Amino acid sequence: MSLGKMNTFIDIVSTAPTKDTEGFVTNGDNILASVRAYMEERRGNEKWANMAAFSTATALFRFRKIPGLTIDTSLYIICSNERYRIMSVEDVRGRGLYVEVFTEKVIPSKK
Repeated sequence: MSLGKMNTFIDIVSTAPTKDTEGFVTNGDNILASVRAYMEERRGNEKWANMAAFSTATALFRFRKIPGLTIDTSLYIICSNERYRIMSVEDVRGRGLYVEVFTEKVIPSKK
């Protein structure tokens, strides 16, 4: 993976409940890391067709492994004001250099 392809800026966030001054609990975003990543949207090509296990995945992100941060399915990725829920995390080629993440786009409900 070359740095030339990693041209999308993303934030890796966790949602942690926080209390305001009046005692109400709200979910707030806690930014854990801001990194450059390679992003690929879901397409109708052969590569995405072969990934039947990830039928609901809408985007793929690849980025350098962040020392001291464990990426898991409880985290979210924010990219271009869009929120993606992490569905699967994999070490690319088992070398510990890059992380590949399959995500599902979170679409907010309209009231």
